[in-house]
Amino acid sequence: MNNALLLKLHRWTSLVFALPLIVVLLTGLILSFEPIVQDRALDPALVNADRVTSLIQRFDPDGRARGLSISAVGQRLQLQGTPAPAIDLVTGEAATTSDVAGSVILWSRRTHEHLFDQEWLLIASTIGMVAIMIIGTLMGLPRLRNSLAGWHKGMAWFTIPLLLLSPITALFMLSGITFQGAPPAAAAKPLPLIEAVRAIAQSHDLAKLTSLRNRGGRVMARIYEDGELRAYTVSADGVAPLPRNWPRLLHEGNWWTLLSGSLNVITSVVLIGLLGTGLVMWGRRKLRPRNRRAVDVGRGAAVGPVS
Repeated sequence: MNNALLLKLHRWTSLVFALPLIVVLLTGLILSFEPIVQDRALDPALVNADRVTSLIQRFDPDGRARGLSISAVGQRLQLQGTPAPAIDLVTGEAATTSDVAGSVILWSRRTHEHLFDQEWLLIASTIGMVAIMIIGTLMGLPRLRNSLAGWHKGMAWFTIPLLLLSPITALFMLSGITFQGAPPAAAAKPLPLIEAVRAIAQSHDLAKLTSLRNRGGRVMARIYEDGELRAYTVSADGVAPLPRNWPRLLHEGNWWTLLSGSLNVITSVVLIGLLGTGLVMWGRRKLRPRNRRAVDVGRGAAVGPVS
C-alpha cells in the first residue's frame, strides 16, 4: 500500500481520537503506579483479624456491609454497602482528612474504565489506537534521526510489543474475555463479612488484602501474593484461588507489581509521548505555510519597493 496513504490514515485516525486518548493515557499513567504503591505491606498489626473484625463490628453494628476495601496508600479501610465513614487504620477512628492519593486513583480508574460513561467512545478509541499502531507498522522500518520525527518513530518501533499489549488487553476486558473458564458455582448462602475476614486471615496476610466483595452470590477477595494480585473465592470450605484473568493482570500490571507496574509506566509515558509528538508534527505542518507567507511578507516590507 502507498506509504503516503498510510501516513494520512495514521495521522487522521490519531487526530480523530486525540482527545479521548489523551484522557485514557493520562489516567492510565496514574493507574500504572497503583500496583507499585499498593503492594507495599501495611503494618500487620494494623490489619490483623481481631482488629479488622472489631472495626467492622464497631462501624457496622447492624451487619449491613457487604464488602470492604483496604488502601495501603492512604492506610484506610472502607466498608461497602453501608454509610459508614472511611476508617483510619492507624488510629482506628473515622478518618478526619481526605485521602488525596486514594481519591485520585479512584477517579482515574472510573474515568479510565468508563470515560465519563461514554463506553462506546472508549471502545472506539481503543480500536483506533490499535489501528494507529498497525498502520504505523505497515509503513515499514523508520530512518532514525535526531529529530522530532526520528524520536517519534524510534519510540514506537522499540516498544511496539508493549504498546500493542495495552489496547489489545483492554479490548479483551471490554469484551468480557478472561480466559478463566466457567466461574465456580455461587454458595447457597454467602459468608458474612466478619467470617470471611477470619477465613482469609487463617491462610493469608490481611496486610496484602485489597478488597473483599460479594459478586454474583460469591464472596471474592483480591490479595497480593508474591507480587501478583490474585483473586480468591471465600466460602465455608475455605479460601480457594480463582483462575487467572490474564487480560486484566497484563493490562493493570498486577502480575509482578514492581516490574509489571514499571513496564506500565514506561508504556504510558511512551504512548503519551507518541501522541504528543504526533500532534506537534501535525501542528507544525499545518502552520508552516502560514508562517512562511508571513516571513515573505515581512521580508518584502523590510526591503521596500524596487525602484
